[in-house]
Amino acid sequence: MNKQELEKQVMELKELKVMAEELQAEITAIEDVIKAEMTEQNVNELQVGVFKIRWTPVTSNRFDTTSFKKVYADLYNQFTKVIESKRFTIA
Repeated sequence: MNKQELEKQVMELKELKVMAEELQAEITAIEDVIKAEMTEQNVNELQVGVFKIRWTPVTSNRFDTTSFKKVYADLYNQFTKVIESKRFTIA
């Protein structure tokens, strides 16, 4: 692939990413309208035609690595491993 073809691919990728961001904004806006309606009705579940909509609280437990590192720095370092990865960016 020559530089001109590669540049065309990058331009198309940039355009698609903009479209994806716009679509995500629209999706979020519609979700917010539905959530607002559910909040107004004070429900976690709503039947709308053939669709069942759920907006329920979820509880999860996560390990607080920052606090653990402060209190047990040596132990933290003992069990820390370096991971290498690649990051793809276009500027």
